[in-house]
Amino acid sequence: MAYYKTLQERKLRQEIVEMGRRLWQRGFVAANDGNISARLGENILLTTPTGVSKGFMTPEMLLRVDLEGNVLSRDTAWRPSSELKMHLEVYRQREDVAAVVHAHPPYSTAFAVAGIPLDQCALAEAVFTLGSVPIAPYATPSTQGIPESIRPLVQHSDAILLANHGALTLGTEVLAAYFRMETLEHAAQIIFLSRQLGQTETLSREEVEKLMVLREKAGVPGRITPCRTQPDSVQAGELEAVVREITRAVLERLRTGEGEE
Repeated sequence: MAYYKTLQERKLRQEIVEMGRRLWQRGFVAANDGNISARLGENILLTTPTGVSKGFMTPEMLLRVDLEGNVLSRDTAWRPSSELKMHLEVYRQREDVAAVVHAHPPYSTAFAVAGIPLDQCALAEAVFTLGSVPIAPYATPSTQGIPESIRPLVQHSDAILLANHGALTLGTEVLAAYFRMETLEHAAQIIFLSRQLGQTETLSREEVEKLMVLREKAGVPGRITPCRTQPDSVQAGELEAVVREITRAVLERLRTGEGEE
């Protein structure tokens, strides 16, 4: 059995391996896709290795790295994923984040490929947990362009779609980051299916405000950006009144022949 400095490290390694297995079982990753990382200490992370299916990892495969991406683990042939740059950007930007999950869940990634952000307040659970999910501009995987593309969004959201690539979720622990990925994919699938039925109804501003009050009372950690709601009923009524008035005026002019040359 491998030697770990603390019981905390052993437990964290087991959690990361288990979340990797769940990602693979649920079809959120294929082949060697995806990666997971977590804070082990103030300046030390545990991260998954490159070239390994997330469904077949073992705790010994995980690597210790510092916040510059330098490998601290000794006597190992494994190397961290080239996507580690994206994770490091998150930890530099957000001291409150202790775990990051990157995967390619099909429905969420389909929205990312289509260039459609998941920004509608359509599902109460998603509004409560995720808020609006933005899309980071496309950048070539494994390059510095990826952390640069998410930089403007990380401060305001714990779930981000990566254009033509996949999804990224953050959390105060590994399980929380993984659950956000599950919630993201679940919401994306429901919204996709509702669109096939012809319509996606969104919640009103008043209902969303109630959910935000509940979130605050529950002390849910993390950051969200408000999602798009239905127009206020007064505003919608005013707009209908304007349309009716314009229609009446046009019909009146046509009836009287006004405006004819």
